[in-house]
Amino acid sequence: MIASIRRVLALLVKEFHQLRRDRVTLGMIMGIPMMQLFVFGYAINVNPTDLPTVISIADPGPLARSLVAALKNSTYFHIVSETEDPKEARRLIQQGRATFAVEIPVNFTRDIVRGTAPDVLIEADATDPAAGSYALSAFNNLTSTALTNDLVGPLAARAQGPAPFNTVQHLLYNPESITQYNIVPGLLGVILTMTMVLMTCLALTRERERGTYENLLAMPATPLEIMIGKIAPNVLIGAFQSCVILLVAHFKFHVPMIGPVGVLAAALAVYITANLAVGYTFSTIAKNQLQAMQMTMFFLLPSILLSGFAFPFMGMPSWAQAIGQVLPATHFMRIVRGVLLKDNALPEVWPDLWPLLAFTAVVGAISLLRFRRTLD
Repeated sequence: MIASIRRVLALLVKEFHQLRRDRVTLGMIMGIPMMQLFVFGYAINVNPTDLPTVISIADPGPLARSLVAALKNSTYFHIVSETEDPKEARRLIQQGRATFAVEIPVNFTRDIVRGTAPDVLIEADATDPAAGSYALSAFNNLTSTALTNDLVGPLAARAQGPAPFNTVQHLLYNPESITQYNIVPGLLGVILTMTMVLMTCLALTRERERGTYENLLAMPATPLEIMIGKIAPNVLIGAFQSCVILLVAHFKFHVPMIGPVGVLAAALAVYITANLAVGYTFSTIAKNQLQAMQMTMFFLLPSILLSGFAFPFMGMPSWAQAIGQVLPATHFMRIVRGVLLKDNALPEVWPDLWPLLAFTAVVGAISLLRFRRTLD
């Protein structure tokens, strides 16, 4: 049977009209490529600058102040705190509030004047080995130029030859810079986001397409009870997935697990619930399963690209970091890496745990407001 050009054109016009009326699909067709373009073009930076740095100063001398000034003038270091206690500096790294801690020792100025090269310690959070590699190289370059303007006159001889002080680097929590220690825990967050959102985004759309939505509406159940009934079974699935991933991470990739298991379990429960709430919200908005899956992709892409999983979070511009702070994956990845690698307990993870709780509450409220008691 020979195809008719008129019938083919009529079908093409029909498809274009359907696409034009399907605004959600049309928005996804335009939105996903634009999001990828802007994220990869502007937000991704493998050479992060302005990394939060804390300085521990045990010597108030002029040469120590010159070194601090050189760090402040560097584009790689952003001084967030100055202290006299090295333990306080390391605590800020453990909490994730600083990426580097620079310790200037006692008698720093006196030792340089006497010709003895003191040791300056720089400690780096190596849970993400790629985030601070360029900054460490920049610090090594500072050693030969930071005190140039001070080593004049009788001290001019100190400016010749090797640097007037030694640099000692300590990579904390991942001293061998093993990439799997950073990637594998992050994969736990990505996999849970993908599977949990996808499973619940089809919760109500599947009912509509199968014609069973009327039976759901006829049940004497409130919207909250329906949401709990749709979400609760998937919590157990997410818990099972988490156990499998953590076991493989520990026994196959040798990722250390030194933190309290109870804190990690609590964070997992909140994170799984947050993603299930997102998926359920999508199911109240989407009219069919295709739209629901498109919404899932629209949520999954920024969760991967803007959460610090694939690229250093500190290397992103401020607007991208602001978006990333809203995403639950950003906070969960900090929690899981902190618990597994840093031995973080509840006080250290709470700054990232409460945003997950708030996100779950807000998204859950939106889904309840979006739930429709009618078929149209």
